[in-house]
Amino acid sequence: MSLSPNHGPRREGARPDLVVIHYTAMSSAEAACARLCDPAAEVSAHWLISEPGECRALVPEERRAWHAGAGAWGAVTDVNSRSIGIELANPGDRPFPEPQMAALERLLAGILDRWSIPPERVIAHSDMAPGRKIDPGPRFDWRRLARAGLSVWPEPRAPGDFRAAALAFGYPDLPEELILASFRLRFRPWACGPLQAEDAALAADLAARFPVDGRGAAA
Repeated sequence: MSLSPNHGPRREGARPDLVVIHYTAMSSAEAACARLCDPAAEVSAHWLISEPGECRALVPEERRAWHAGAGAWGAVTDVNSRSIGIELANPGDRPFPEPQMAALERLLAGILDRWSIPPERVIAHSDMAPGRKIDPGPRFDWRRLARAGLSVWPEPRAPGDFRAAALAFGYPDLPEELILASFRLRFRPWACGPLQAEDAALAADLAARFPVDGRGAAA
């Protein structure tokens, strides 16, 4: 039995092949849990991890939780039907504590194994909804997940067309400035200003090594 009533069947027989990481932007895990379990709020996630590292299962993984909202990743436009959502208790203005990150690593390892999800399909909420969402934000340690084989991290290579490479990796077809902002939140969190060669060099590597939906790398 789930803690949250806010879920339904995955549409068209979909099974999860993405994981979307969020932060709660609330004062405590208890407050977040109350909201994620409130029928009137019409939001939920499969998992909520508190700052001390307690994992709460709110929606069964085989069900469609209501965590992602409008957005896309590659060809996936109904992200809720194709993803598992993990909420990290964090108001959005502080680092993620060690016990919480360790719990996330354990949880992610199990999810990727259960559903045969490759690490490149563990994404940020901000990745699939540029211009609309910024979580889990610049303080989240994506390099750590990549070192554990639970996500990916780019190495620079010869830069090409940044936007084409970002789309080949999975970012939605949106204006370049929106994609760049979301890309930097994850891969260059303290960069600012116009597009730089380093942005294009990192995007080129992601497109070459991890092309979404079998699209192939951007030229």
